Amino acid sequence: MSTASPSSISQSPDKGWLEQLTFDLVLRVLNRTLFHPFVAWVGVLSLRAQATPYTHFSFMVATCYAAFLTVLALARAMNQRLAHGVPRPVDLSEEVVVVTGGASGLGLLIARIYGLRGVSVAVLDIKAESDIEGWEDVTGVDYYQCDITEREDVEKTARRITEELGTPTVLINCAAARINGQPLLSLSAEAFQKTIRTNLLAVFHTCQVFLPGMLSAQNGGTIVNISSVLGQLSAASLSDYSASKAGLSALHRTLEAELRQISTPLFKSFKTPNKFFAPVLEPVHVAQRIITAIDEGQGGLIRLPAFAVFIDWYAVLPASIQRIARYLSGIDHAALQGSYEAGKSKHGVSSSQISPDELKVKKGD
Repeated sequence: MSTASPSSISQSPDKGWLEQLTFDLVLRVLNRTLFHPFVAWVGVLSLRAQATPYTHFSFMVATCYAAFLTVLALARAMNQRLAHGVPRPVDLSEEVVVVTGGASGLGLLIARIYGLRGVSVAVLDIKAESDIEGWEDVTGVDYYQCDITEREDVEKTARRITEELGTPTVLINCAAARINGQPLLSLSAEAFQKTIRTNLLAVFHTCQVFLPGMLSAQNGGTIVNISSVLGQLSAASLSDYSASKAGLSALHRTLEAELRQISTPLFKSFKTPNKFFAPVLEPVHVAQRIITAIDEGQGGLIRLPAFAVFIDWYAVLPASIQRIARYLSGIDHAALQGSYEAGKSKHGVSSSQISPDELKVKKGD
């Protein structure tokens, strides 16, 4: 029984206030103020308190705006319920959480949070426990050395977890291959295969091995797969990564259809084109959203940062507009620049930040 110490998670350097001002933050504030139905209806009541006539233009505009926000909120709630059903009951004392790639980055943070809350947590990672700094210091999380790209290894580890902790009810797939950042003609077949095996085949193995136990559990289970907007935008020099994440998104949608109701170490040297609209995500913020969804028994799709919500619209744009958008965003140059800087510095990637991700959350009953 072991867990990571606080020192084992690298922290991002302090940011200036301007770097912390992002589109996500602005949108979060607006959603709790001007875009919130309750606030809008307060405005309507304030006008009535001033004896504003019902036929007055300002009163009609305020009422229509409040009604629009109310209908939108109801439609959003109805869509969530129809698409993903009733949230499953969650009793953390009965849950067994499995986190792949939990020796560093986002996976480690999620594992530590659940460990501190007294939840049974199993971390799967290819590294030996003795090679991970801090694991011997604090109790709370069980570590299982496992190569999740090998089916037999996953099955063997799953049996151990079931015997020692109980039947896993939450699976969080955080493991990911290192970014190569090379053009297609320079990328070796071995590197491409390794990325596909780690980012896609491993998820197939873990889902297929752990899902039957979730389906037979009294309260079902939850599967979280972490994809990326790069699976849809397909940036230059990221053919292996983009292909693997596109496949992961398709795999998750297929699994969802079949079930129906049931700062990561990758991107330190990659500069986001726009820190306001596309900020580098802090693991603590992503972990908070994931854990909240799991605790509430919710299914669905969490898109972070906020601009990822609009990625689906990118595919319907004319090819010429897509090309202009890619040029203005600088997405196709980020990987090459990051690969050059990483090679020049000869440093590994940071575990304190991650790229814009899509968090595929699926609950099984």
